[in-house]
Amino acid sequence: MTNALRSLRWYAGLAVAFFGVLPITMVSLLVARGNTPGRVGLLLIGGIPLVVAALLIAVRGMLDADAERASRRLYLSMALVAGADVLVLGGNALIRMGSS
Repeated sequence: MTNALRSLRWYAGLAVAFFGVLPITMVSLLVARGNTPGRVGLLLIGGIPLVVAALLIAVRGMLDADAERASRRLYLSMALVAGADVLVLGGNALIRMGSS
């Protein structure tokens, strides 16, 4: 179980970084520079707290000694990142398709 948990910790950390922090930062920069419709900024109001919560839960899961609780936290953090991606990136695509 320890080997599986160690790889899960790596993958959850990479998922939060690549699929959570990076897309939110890129969309935030697009909104700040005015390269995307302003309504996309409203999606960030829901997406940023999801990514921050996923980041905090992932760190708690990486530092937890109990394997079962750590795996539940890591899975939850990846689910929160997936929800934030659907909200921000999917909403961005729908808004762009609707405005053009």
